[in-house]
Amino acid sequence: MNIQAISTSSVPGQQADDSQARLERLSGIAQRLLDGCAARGATQAEVSCNEDSGLAVNVRMGEVETVEATRDRGIAVTVYFGHRKGSASTADMRDDSLEATVAQACAIATFTEADPDAGLADAELMASTQREFDSWHPWELDAARAVDIALACEQAGRDVDARIANSDGASVNSNASISVYANSHGFLGRERGTYHSISCALIAGEGDGMQRDSWYDLALAASDLDSAQAIGRHAAQRTLARMQPRQLPTGRVPVLFAAEMARSLIGSYIGAVSGGALYRKASFLLDSVGTRVFPEWFGMDELPFLPRGLRSACFDGEGVATRESPLVRDGVVQHYVLGSYSARKLGLVTTANAGGVHNLQVSANAGDLDALLHSMGRGLLVTELMGHGVNPITGDYSRGAAGFWVEDGHIAYPVDGITIAGNLKQMFTAIEAVGSDIDLRSHIRTGSILVGHMTVAGTG
Repeated sequence: MNIQAISTSSVPGQQADDSQARLERLSGIAQRLLDGCAARGATQAEVSCNEDSGLAVNVRMGEVETVEATRDRGIAVTVYFGHRKGSASTADMRDDSLEATVAQACAIATFTEADPDAGLADAELMASTQREFDSWHPWELDAARAVDIALACEQAGRDVDARIANSDGASVNSNASISVYANSHGFLGRERGTYHSISCALIAGEGDGMQRDSWYDLALAASDLDSAQAIGRHAAQRTLARMQPRQLPTGRVPVLFAAEMARSLIGSYIGAVSGGALYRKASFLLDSVGTRVFPEWFGMDELPFLPRGLRSACFDGEGVATRESPLVRDGVVQHYVLGSYSARKLGLVTTANAGGVHNLQVSANAGDLDALLHSMGRGLLVTELMGHGVNPITGDYSRGAAGFWVEDGHIAYPVDGITIAGNLKQMFTAIEAVGSDIDLRSHIRTGSILVGHMTVAGTG
């Protein structure tokens, strides 16, 4: 057993909730750092401060493997002297270290080339109101209790069937984070959030016939998690379903991406319309605003104000006020995903996405997974993807996959050792349905996605 950094004070929820007091302290530090930057002649400055604590437990075959409690903190300072930028960071909150960090950032700026697009986001775009979204739920969890939960999860899975003779283990994770962002426009924003997870991975069969699968749940509040036993049993059912897989002949067939796989398609779209890829001309969706990329019925919205949303926020990583907005409407690209720097590079305005997108909702036009299987009739259901075979410049797509062959709208048998291939532009236009079986374990909220035709490379 490997036990690292165990201390009760490091475990989320093991002491009275002092998060607001710590946010006040970080806010004071941020303001002092901004004052120090101004005193050294910086024309603009921004400061990020964060504190994170977590507990992670892993067990395997009924034994504890690791228990790790962490507490991290960091401060990052960025200064601008005109359009020359310098950055420095520290984890030491002593006054002399903070002063040295400011001095280092200012010194670095003297050696950098001027970049006309560098600088803070425009002052008039700063968020004027702030609120929380029910995202702070520390879990009253100590190491012993976390171990018990993980062991119960794994045991519940192993008890399902005698063919499950091995395990890759079960884990319990709990994390809490507070952060402050401030800049010389007078903006100061505070955020705090928690997330917790339970997972289990099991192995069935022996030798060349072994199969592995897993399941997990993730939520901001522990009370929203499925029970450890339910997660373990579901992991077992998924593993057993993969026993005695077959391969497929090479051909073009409909492909249904299960919801937890479908979000990777949406992630590829977001990457292609993000500012960094666009101004570097490294995207297959250059100049796509106003063009139809998806079917006419398809929509995608950014919803940053969802209660208990995994990426809910009033402001982005630059303090810019977030807003609800359609990214895709009637299949047409409405806008790119931009921070202020990439927006200036493109001659556009930031979309309040410095640091990423906030709670994407893909609109459904179909029923649950069973309904989609019935609609597909015959084809491939993908439940696992392997590798990173996506070319962001051309959109060419080729990934290893496993899942199930479907006949007459029903799962016929498991398949593995296959590759699915296509081009993302063509795949997006070939989407026939998005299911209502939305996977809520991600900030990309989508159901299963049915693509009308892809190349499946199998045995020949």
